[in-house]
Amino acid sequence: MVRTEISLFMKNEPGELGRLASLMGDAGINIDALTIQDASAYVLELFKARGKSLKRVASAASYNSMRKDSAQFALVRLLAEDGKTNAAIDLLSQHGYTFDIMPVIAVQLDNKPGELARLSAKFGEEGVNINYVYGSVAGPDSKCLFVFCPEDIEIAANVFEKEKK
Repeated sequence: MVRTEISLFMKNEPGELGRLASLMGDAGINIDALTIQDASAYVLELFKARGKSLKRVASAASYNSMRKDSAQFALVRLLAEDGKTNAAIDLLSQHGYTFDIMPVIAVQLDNKPGELARLSAKFGEEGVNINYVYGSVAGPDSKCLFVFCPEDIEIAANVFEKEKK
C-alpha cells in the first residue's frame, strides 16, 4: 500500500523524541512506524551523491558546516496512522518542524522466516531498487509492518499489487 512518509529533522538531545511523540499523541495521531538516525549519516549520503555527480549545490564551506552541524540533529522517518497524515503534517508545520514527505510502500507481512526475502526478491525481479527499509513486529503471532522506500514508487506499487493477488 502506498503511504506518505514524513521525514523530519529533530534536535539530537534528550527529551526531543518524547516531545514529538507527546505532540502526536495529544493530537490523537498514532505513529504506525518510526525510525531515527543521526543526521550526520544522512549528510554523508548527500556528500557521496555529490561526489558521484560532481555537482556541488553549495560551497565547500557550506558542506563542511553541514557535516559538523548535522551531528546535532537526528533524521526521523515516520508513518502517521492511515487517514491522519495531513493532520500530522499540519501539526508539525504549526510547531516549526523542518520536514519533507515522500511516498513509500508499507506492507504487512506474515511473521515467518523468508517473508521479507520473498517480497524483496520480487522487487529485485522487477528492477526496483530499494533506498532503505525499516520494520517491526509486535509478537510471534502478529503481522510485521515493513516500510520500503523504492527509487520508483509506481513500479514498486505494481509489484505490491501483484503480491496481493
